[in-house]
Amino acid sequence: MSNRMPIRIVSIAHTAASSEAGFLRYRSLAARTNIDLHLVMPAVWKEFGRTIVAEPPRAEGFSIHVLPIRLPQAGPMKWYLHFYPALRHLLSEIDPDVIHLWEEPWSVVALQAQLLRRRAAVVLEVDQNILKRLPPPFETIRGFVLGRTDHILSRSPDATEVVRACGYTGPVTPIGYGVDLATFVPSAEPVSTPRTRPLTIGYVGRLVEEKGLDDALDAIAQATSPVLLNIMGEGPDEVRLRRRAKALGLGDCVTFRGWGSPQKVAAFLQELDALVLLTRTTKAVREQFGRVIIETQACGIPVIGSSGGAIPDVVREGGWIVPERDPESLRQLLDRLAADPAVLRAKASAARANVLARFTYDAVATAIEAACRAAASDRAAARLKPTQLLGVGS
Repeated sequence: MSNRMPIRIVSIAHTAASSEAGFLRYRSLAARTNIDLHLVMPAVWKEFGRTIVAEPPRAEGFSIHVLPIRLPQAGPMKWYLHFYPALRHLLSEIDPDVIHLWEEPWSVVALQAQLLRRRAAVVLEVDQNILKRLPPPFETIRGFVLGRTDHILSRSPDATEVVRACGYTGPVTPIGYGVDLATFVPSAEPVSTPRTRPLTIGYVGRLVEEKGLDDALDAIAQATSPVLLNIMGEGPDEVRLRRRAKALGLGDCVTFRGWGSPQKVAAFLQELDALVLLTRTTKAVREQFGRVIIETQACGIPVIGSSGGAIPDVVREGGWIVPERDPESLRQLLDRLAADPAVLRAKASAARANVLARFTYDAVATAIEAACRAAASDRAAARLKPTQLLGVGS
């Protein structure tokens, strides 16, 4: 399908209700020529102990459909059981060329969309990067959905391997996350030269053991240069981390603060010399992307990441990679950075450049548009083939 041809897209995404970052990408997509965009999101969403009530539709240049859902959160399957009772009527009324799902292929809403698609192509955006057999009926749902999906938007090479292993054979387009460049901006304050404070690193995210903050504490405790660690976030590991910091004699070097608005997160990041994201790979955890990486880099702050999952590919030249579960390698890096602030400044420029080249909302919109147009074109061509064959044989 040519980029000049009109295309009608229905995007179904619970993330549009649960975060501002999940919503902003759609403004860039809708602003493109000849796209009629309809966003479907839940009226009420439950996630990580929070209940989120979607705001009434705004004048955004595209249609927003805030619909009630059933089974928003059900036991160990979290949000994968939810579905939209009104979706059949809505799809019949809109008659889309493409249904874009920002949902995993084993979710009930993905199954619902496949069953109600009619003439529409289906484009699926996936994050899951660990291959594991799912309990009934989710393994069956995944096979059914992937077997009928026209195009995959994949967050990482690992995520692509998972859908391939589960039977998907169609085209794949890589897609990153986008970052709000109006909020996450470099600090107006110039970097101090020479350094007037200790090296300051930070972390933003859930406080859970898999994020490797123990490694950061051990590295700081062993560093020959003073290093401060500022932590923003909440989670079940907070009490243990506080105790560990105190036991290591780091009471004055480590600070904790709770969640904040995107503006407060940006201000927090701007105070750092580098962010750490030291995710540890386990049977159940492999970093799928690390959105905080690109938010940090957009602020002109480099990132120290572990070698786990998608982290090295996202960080690229905008930081440094250390092996997982290796506080000694991290300690050596911190001492090097403390001794040579010029290295930090060089990486800061590369960090911002990495985001501008790869992780703007315009880049996300480009990937979604390309996948949707290709899927719609392939779907239309497939519908024409039987008619053409009949014409040849008559």
